[in-house]
Amino acid sequence: MIGPNKMYSIFVTIDVNEADMEAFMQASYGDAEGSVRDEPDCFRFDIHRDVSVQTRFYLYEVYADQAAFERHLETPHFLKWKAEVESMFANEPVILPMATVFPSDSGWCSQKASLLDW
Repeated sequence: MIGPNKMYSIFVTIDVNEADMEAFMQASYGDAEGSVRDEPDCFRFDIHRDVSVQTRFYLYEVYADQAAFERHLETPHFLKWKAEVESMFANEPVILPMATVFPSDSGWCSQKASLLDW
């Protein structure tokens, strides 16, 4: 066992069609913002773009547990995002489920408020 942390995280790799890059980013902002603002059990939602492959995006999300992530999949902002971006995927996204190691669960919880201060 690595540690007492129980947070559930995912790392998602998404390749989008070149023509859809801007629309994908805009839709993803809405999902990320809605997740950290409206979901008390979402502690992180980062969007990154690969510097070598401009059409490749990475999402890093942290939730209190797997059940919180599953609730996320039913939220209005996620369902809107999915409907908007599904046709933009160049291939099937790759989702890696993980358990957090650092920071501690209390560390994730204490930084939550700062996520809303863009």
